[in-house]
Amino acid sequence: MIKVNKTPDFDRLFNIMPEPRLIVEVQDGRPGFIAQCNNNARSYFQHEKEAIIGHKFIDLVSSESALHLDQSFQVCIARKQVVSTQILPLLGGQGMKVHRFWICPILDESTGEVAFLDIVGQVEIKDGSVLQRERDDALMFLASVFEVSEVGIIVTDERGVIVRVNDSFLRSYNWTRDEIIGSDFVDLVAEDEREKTRGNHRKFLSVGVRSTGEVKILRKDGGIANVLFTSATLSLSQNRKYLVTTVMDITLRKQMEQSLRVAKEQADTANHAKSNFLANMSHELRTPLNAIIGFSELMMKETFGPVGNDKYKEYMGDIHMSAEHLLSIINEVLDMSKIEAGRLELAEETMDVRKLVDSVCRMMMSRVFASNIDIVQQVEDSLPQVYADYRLVRQALINLIANAIRYSPQDGMIYVSAKNDKESGGLLLVVEDQGIGISSDKIQQALEPFGQVNQNSDMRDLHQQGTGLGLPLAKAMIEMHGGQLDVQSELGKGTCVQIRLPKKRVKRAIRTINK
Repeated sequence: MIKVNKTPDFDRLFNIMPEPRLIVEVQDGRPGFIAQCNNNARSYFQHEKEAIIGHKFIDLVSSESALHLDQSFQVCIARKQVVSTQILPLLGGQGMKVHRFWICPILDESTGEVAFLDIVGQVEIKDGSVLQRERDDALMFLASVFEVSEVGIIVTDERGVIVRVNDSFLRSYNWTRDEIIGSDFVDLVAEDEREKTRGNHRKFLSVGVRSTGEVKILRKDGGIANVLFTSATLSLSQNRKYLVTTVMDITLRKQMEQSLRVAKEQADTANHAKSNFLANMSHELRTPLNAIIGFSELMMKETFGPVGNDKYKEYMGDIHMSAEHLLSIINEVLDMSKIEAGRLELAEETMDVRKLVDSVCRMMMSRVFASNIDIVQQVEDSLPQVYADYRLVRQALINLIANAIRYSPQDGMIYVSAKNDKESGGLLLVVEDQGIGISSDKIQQALEPFGQVNQNSDMRDLHQQGTGLGLPLAKAMIEMHGGQLDVQSELGKGTCVQIRLPKKRVKRAIRTINK
């Protein structure tokens, strides 16, 4: 152990030091026992010398400070540097307050390792100089923040006179400090908002709470800037009050909002024009098309006598088919327009899904008779009723089966199934074909209005042409019911489309027990 050489002068000076001071031995790289302490250390810890020397320092302090001090000791020993550590200010008694300890390493000259720790307490000075320095530091810090802030800041007194402004405000609006210091703050506000702003200034000062709003500020060049401001009252001695206001320029944001409003108005106008056009088309096109379909049917049936030439009969069939195809396109466009405009309302009723599937399949079988395509129904026995719009669900199923027919090969199979959705408690309607399929990267395109993805040259006749609305219409109609339409497809292997109606649409029978 290294001994500290002591002389009478050293002992006297050590003991009369105004700060608590202790010497702690270091053993095996860790703080050990206290080797020496002065009078103020005994007074601070309220123990006699015998109760301090030979004991560990951390045994003299509270458990909250012990861990923190022990860590500081280890840092000092490891780094061989002076360490300053703060503690609870009321740690000791006798009116002495220590808020910091300085831990100084004393090295062994032969080994260079820390042999002792010289621990000196920093006593709180009662003359207020420390408090004054801290106050000065705080003021300097706040002044620095005020000047370097990228947000404009203005300070006004109770009369509304500008007493201070930071550089960011001056840069943003091109004023100089001499031009606005001492002037009325409302002179910087757009004329139509000055009266309101002055009233707000008086209100903010009297209430004394943080307030936020928007105001128009004049630039030096005469331009007007839209700003977002936040004001807070600052109360000082002698009942002095100031209003500190931060200013953030939002001119660009307001311009963007205005552009969006104009764009929305233009879009609404265009949408209204589209709706008017489609309404007119509904009347102007469907009326003559119905006449063409009706008269062509009379001529095909030779109601008023023979046509006379078989070629004319063939042409009548083409006219009839073309008119029906065009009418179906018009109806699909109108339905999609109503859905997009939110004008299509659900006419809900309780319906039998088994009957719905059977009705649609029987109707669609007439379209595939010549192609030898077989439509196979797979309906579960315990299928519940569904509360939905019968026409829309039926039309969605027709659209899916029509798509499957359109892209299925000769002698192909189409499977139409209805079953309980065990995962969600809802209902599943599935249409699966063995047709040409859709590549995975084009499925999303197929679900967009007019998003046709199969444009093969052998699919140009009217039997195979589509509008690109069948699948999107089915999807929109099902989503109106809170349901979901999913497409799974592989090019060259076929497509499977699932309609999922939610649990809230299913009406299950209530079972009763006969006693």
